[in-house]
Amino acid sequence: MLTRRHFIATSAALFSAPISNPVFASTWPTASQKAAWDAQVTPANFDLETSNPWGLHPRFMPRRVEARAGLTPGDIHVDAVARYLYHIEEGGTAMRYGVAIARGNLYEPGTYSIRRKVEWPHWTPTKSMIERDPSLEKYATGQEPGPQNPLGSRAIYLFVGQRDTYLRIHGSPQSRSIGGRASSGCVRMVMAHINELYPRVTIGSTAFLYSAEDSVTARS
Repeated sequence: MLTRRHFIATSAALFSAPISNPVFASTWPTASQKAAWDAQVTPANFDLETSNPWGLHPRFMPRRVEARAGLTPGDIHVDAVARYLYHIEEGGTAMRYGVAIARGNLYEPGTYSIRRKVEWPHWTPTKSMIERDPSLEKYATGQEPGPQNPLGSRAIYLFVGQRDTYLRIHGSPQSRSIGGRASSGCVRMVMAHINELYPRVTIGSTAFLYSAEDSVTARS
């Protein structure tokens, strides 16, 4: 298991949301529809580090921090204990965002490859999700994109090799869950925050999800 302690000790490193199957439907939103939805989920006069109509705890607001030496620019690191996602930048900095992670044993620490990104994705609950919550049966063939879709405005798809893990880093309409354990496996972000992160994440970069059970405090 990849642990936060392993991350700090061996990597010299700085420092949810439903699981879904991709739905390749023909009903993708138009560019104008996506732009309208983006405007809907983005506060007026939005400033990444100060706008907070969601009532987030101040420590979960996005912040640029100093990165420790040796980290690869473009990679993502998720500190599941502190509930932070770090996107490593050139020049020794990282952008830090507050996130929510999965409930209980649904969170899966590990090392993943980012192989797909989607703006305003579809969402389909897995069979196990429907078993846990039969009310999701109505979405068994997929839920259309939109501001109330559980994957929100953007989704970053995590793979192991060529295998889709069905784990995502994604926006969420449930912004009040940020800082907690609320999802069925994925890493949740405020939609306006992931909209800012999304264009800077490159296909082929790596996402490290560290254990939620390790209590070591990482430097931020």
